[in-house]
Amino acid sequence: MTDTTAETDASPRLSGAALIKDEVTRLPDAPGVYRMIGDGDEVLYVGKAKSLKKRVVQYAQGRFHTNRIAHMVDATRAMEFVTTRTEADALLLEINLIKQLKPRFNVLLRDDKSFPEIVIRRDHDAPQLRKHRGAHTIKGDYFGPFASAGAVNRTLNTLQKAFLLRSCSDSVYDTRSRPCMLHQIKRCAAPCTGLIGKEDYQALVDQAEAFLRGKSRAVMASIAQQMEAAAEDLEFERAARLRDRIRALSAVAQETQINPETVEEADVVALHVEGGQACVQVFFFRAGQNWGNRAYFPRVTGNAEEGEGEGETTTEEQRILTAFLGQFYDDKPIPRLILTNLQPADRDLLAEAFCLKSGRKVEIATPKRGEKADLVGHALTNAKEALGRKMAEGSAQSKLLAGVCEAFGLEGPPERIEVYDNSHIQGTNAVGGMIVAGPEGFMKGQYRKFNIRSTELTPGDDYGMMKEVLRRRFARLVKEEEEGDSSARPDLVLVDGGKGQLDAALEIMADLGVDDIAVVGVAKGPDRDAGLERFFLPGQPAPFMLEPKSPVLYYLQRLRDEAHRFAIGAHRTRRSMDLKKNPLDEIEGVGPGRKKALLHAFGSAKGVGRASVDDLVKVEGVSQALAERIHAFFRKG
Repeated sequence: MTDTTAETDASPRLSGAALIKDEVTRLPDAPGVYRMIGDGDEVLYVGKAKSLKKRVVQYAQGRFHTNRIAHMVDATRAMEFVTTRTEADALLLEINLIKQLKPRFNVLLRDDKSFPEIVIRRDHDAPQLRKHRGAHTIKGDYFGPFASAGAVNRTLNTLQKAFLLRSCSDSVYDTRSRPCMLHQIKRCAAPCTGLIGKEDYQALVDQAEAFLRGKSRAVMASIAQQMEAAAEDLEFERAARLRDRIRALSAVAQETQINPETVEEADVVALHVEGGQACVQVFFFRAGQNWGNRAYFPRVTGNAEEGEGEGETTTEEQRILTAFLGQFYDDKPIPRLILTNLQPADRDLLAEAFCLKSGRKVEIATPKRGEKADLVGHALTNAKEALGRKMAEGSAQSKLLAGVCEAFGLEGPPERIEVYDNSHIQGTNAVGGMIVAGPEGFMKGQYRKFNIRSTELTPGDDYGMMKEVLRRRFARLVKEEEEGDSSARPDLVLVDGGKGQLDAALEIMADLGVDDIAVVGVAKGPDRDAGLERFFLPGQPAPFMLEPKSPVLYYLQRLRDEAHRFAIGAHRTRRSMDLKKNPLDEIEGVGPGRKKALLHAFGSAKGVGRASVDDLVKVEGVSQALAERIHAFFRKG
């Protein structure tokens, strides 16, 4: 992508505008990316330019639209530059660096989770229909994005009713000897047991693909013809099944709120800025259907970009929208059409970069009339409402954090609260959970789970588990702070439990030298009644209670319940994984192929365990030595 890289070490005596002025003398009149670096090698800002020389010289002239830019320039201690072949390459590199480095003077998209999709797998004789998230590593047809896992699950549920495609794993499919429950409730055609031929099953797969590609009317018309033919042939049971499939397909259209007639594939993006905060609402339209929407709240740091110095006049909203679009589509599928409520800065350049990234034409448009304008207007209304709710919640959240500060005698309202809880069943599959909350609510991207590793703990030793979790968490914090990153330091730690858990936490934090962090133990009331919680503070012999029905008490209950929910979920996931483990996985020499052959021959791992050496040898790929090893493995007890 880049043809040359220039990195300069300016004299340490220079800083701010003087340093930038000195850098300009060595810069080329070529496109590229620049980084402004402050004390401690902190990256302050990442920008792109059609001409590095013309762009950077603006910072050296001392004429700024905002005090924030002046502060950024004054804080600059070094600059780094990368030249690129084209301005589009520079834009793509800028987007990548902003997401990687998270400079504090750039607009940042804080929620960069991947979207769920639906995939029809094509690497099996009986293609599977399932939910997918992440890179497209499986051979198949992908459809999405969907705004949420719930939207995908509802659509999958409908598609299974309509097309009867299997959703089971390959291992389950290969070991079936009779149809499963999904077939009995008319959600699967049971290709695993041959109740449907390969050609007929493939026809269902083709219909599902056509439906997801927007050919829903043709698919429903075809099924309707089959239903009429079955009725004429007096095959009323088959006609009823086809009728049910048509009803299921109709339900997909009914569940979506807006199904445009003029938009086949597009994302509708609307930005609203108010009170120094921004909300971007994104609606996803695929195959002529609304596949959901999601609100984003990018971090707005103020106007740090002032144009390229060639006559462009762009507003702060336009620059925010440009930054959002670039970061949003950095790791997500780009549609052929992006509709926005206002024209992004560098719209043509952004579209060119998206074309390079996706390998096909991408159009960014701001419609003024017609159905497309109505879609954008609907998205803008949702953006305004979502930002209004967030601002109201933020005001209430500030009052709650101030109440927490007063209740526990903190120096100030906590910016980061960490809550810890453990979950296990008689010591098995023990997991510790950490949830994080702050001024903007739960910070789910910061949640962490800790699989309890120690073999020296007595099963059910909650104090020992808490010590292990906190030791691992705060040892990592100490290491991060030694490297100059203190962003993850909590202001308050809540541990689920009474004085014992509190003392265990204090002991570990004192050992690690982080005993300046406030720690509070939260014990459930008698009979585990909500509202009667007792709070244990360091140095106080007796616990205390908050006023019943106090908003602060309810808030602390929500924090504790969220930690409990997260820890239980992590425990159940670990327990489920253990239950799914197959004893054959532990035998050396039994790989996926031989495992599949053994399960096919004997039906289950128990069947393999009951087999004799002579029977095992008859399985393809199993030698005499391996058969003896398998036989011995199941009899070692």
